[in-house]
Amino acid sequence: MMKISEVKDVAGPSYRSGVAARLAGLSVETLRVWERRYGVCDTERSEHGQRLYSAPQVRRLGMLKQLVDNGHPIGMLAGLSSEQLEAMALGAGAAQTMQSGPIRLAVVGEGLARRIAAAGRDGLDLYVQRSCPGLEQVPRQLAGVLSDVLLIEMSEPDDQALPLLVAARDSVGVQAVVVLYRFCSSATIRSMRAQGFLVARVPAEPGELVLLCRAALAGNKLALPERPVQQVAPPRYDEAELATLTTARNGVECECPRHLAEILMMVGSFERYSAQCAARNDDDASLHRELGHAAGLARTMLEGAMARLVQAENLPVRAAADERD
Repeated sequence: MMKISEVKDVAGPSYRSGVAARLAGLSVETLRVWERRYGVCDTERSEHGQRLYSAPQVRRLGMLKQLVDNGHPIGMLAGLSSEQLEAMALGAGAAQTMQSGPIRLAVVGEGLARRIAAAGRDGLDLYVQRSCPGLEQVPRQLAGVLSDVLLIEMSEPDDQALPLLVAARDSVGVQAVVVLYRFCSSATIRSMRAQGFLVARVPAEPGELVLLCRAALAGNKLALPERPVQQVAPPRYDEAELATLTTARNGVECECPRHLAEILMMVGSFERYSAQCAARNDDDASLHRELGHAAGLARTMLEGAMARLVQAENLPVRAAADERD
């Protein structure tokens, strides 16, 4: 019986803990608890001491997350082999499909096809059989292609694209359809899902794209969240501390501390305001949660910069310790 600690691909891509957790649909805190209590990962470390996860380890973490969400205890799952986890998560037939070779793709979007081709080792699990620039060309250029997944990239899909998406699916022999977008209304996303499409934002990394395609083939969106969600840390600085920074004397020959403190107050205020909007308006709740989440991520990044500035210039507020792997 093989544990995850024995499944390593030192020649493959390596992901830091935050990226690995996001790809697997986990919070970093949950990943650390699983490592400490159940030994789910025996990771390599970078020269700076940060944990590094291989692509097989990330895939395994994603399956563990799926099965835990379905009610299986992590203590029982941690000792199972990857083959056993795949059989539990997807069924024997789906697991066999996943292991038989690269996922065959019919791709709509020349830029997407080029990114997959340029992904190197990260894209080895994907094979583009044929591609075309847009949905209008699918019946003519992709008709009859027998692929596993029809992968479509549309920056801003709307309701008018839905008939073209359905026609594209019907003209290509595929098991699943994945639609990638950058901005899209909640109503349009619901309409696409109603057609059985897996809908997600354009992923930042090839490894994410592989997991999305596998999730679509499995017919189970729990294998990867529709939009990988990065956890937002609580505020490091309160309003009083930021106000102090707007008037603090420092050794920097500019007003960056004041400007950064003012930006942080503004971003934090918008984050709280979005939470209020999400609570009082059911129709726009999803949009406002997304706005608040984006503001929270921006605040977290800016607070990291402020913490470095506070420490470097000995400014008169506490400097929260940065989390390290």
